[in-house]
Amino acid sequence: MDKKKVTNMEVKKQNRNRVFRYICRNGTVSNPDIAHEMNMSLPTVTQITKELIEKGLVEEKGELQSTGGRRAKALSAAVNIKQAVGLDITKNHISLVLTNLAGEMLRYERIYHPYASEDGYYREVSEKLERFLHESGADGERILGIGISFPGIIDLNREMITYSHILGLESVPFDAVSRFFSYPCIFLNDANAGAYAEGIHPDGPERFFYLSLSNTVGGAIFYRKELIQGNHFRCGEVGHMTVVADGESCYCGKKGCLDAYCSASRLSAASDGKLEKFFAALERKEKKAVQLWDRYTSYLAIAVNNIHMVLDCDIILGGYVGSYAEARIQDIWEKVSERNTFAESRPFVKACSYQVGAAALGAALRVTEDFVRQI
Repeated sequence: MDKKKVTNMEVKKQNRNRVFRYICRNGTVSNPDIAHEMNMSLPTVTQITKELIEKGLVEEKGELQSTGGRRAKALSAAVNIKQAVGLDITKNHISLVLTNLAGEMLRYERIYHPYASEDGYYREVSEKLERFLHESGADGERILGIGISFPGIIDLNREMITYSHILGLESVPFDAVSRFFSYPCIFLNDANAGAYAEGIHPDGPERFFYLSLSNTVGGAIFYRKELIQGNHFRCGEVGHMTVVADGESCYCGKKGCLDAYCSASRLSAASDGKLEKFFAALERKEKKAVQLWDRYTSYLAIAVNNIHMVLDCDIILGGYVGSYAEARIQDIWEKVSERNTFAESRPFVKACSYQVGAAALGAALRVTEDFVRQI
């Protein structure tokens, strides 16, 4: 096949992909709507939507109201024709998400299930996942696959979870996990998955750093709808950058790491292990909670400012603490701006969009995105 034909095929595929995404994003539309908004000819759009209808990805929903001429056919994306599951594995819980081609969170569940590096654990997780799908009314034949989020280093080249200190894992091949599930599996680092949930939507920011503040601290760089991975798939691991020379001990064995000062457990430990109790106490302005938050945000501001000095982009606070950050974002911004060398009037620190299930959702969206890109 000559180069021109290949190029033409790619252009047609890209246009088909763009049109499908437009329909997903805008609900019920017509061919003239698409042609006008996307600056494409009406015959081209009509041919593309015809192909999408034949593939079962777009449906005709009657006719739109007339604006003076012939009534146009109403078109909608068949967003539930394919679905995906997100599975977030942490030290003490699993989170499950079911999503469709529009990226909607159809169902979410968080289950207490302590991690164990043994076959029985994965068998039980697989059983819980199947029960989750059954209770969701999901059709197994429509499931594209499972996105699995782990708190650790995910080496996509070697297809291996190379290291997870918090789970006690080292050099675990993907297939040692995926063999327990009935669907194709892909693997993501938990912070990368959270970043993916924030950035993959059409209206998401083009470039940002995602700072995951859970019981471990991680991060991810997202740029032009892609994750920046790094040479060894460790890009964004800011939890282990030093914020205090020879400071407090980190679980990694080093001293002064950001994780030792800004993990969510630093706050929840003061409230019987319940982060929601800490923020309730903070809302009541209890002295100990206020003092702890002041200390926490002081170290957080150091990290945020350092990251911004290097990357010069917005920083989104995610993870467990990030889910409470919106109401407290001004506290954080004021401390960051005091450290910032440049007079930036527009706050570059933002709270995450997803307060629950971000990593599981991002993992599921990675699955659906792989499918949509091939339309």
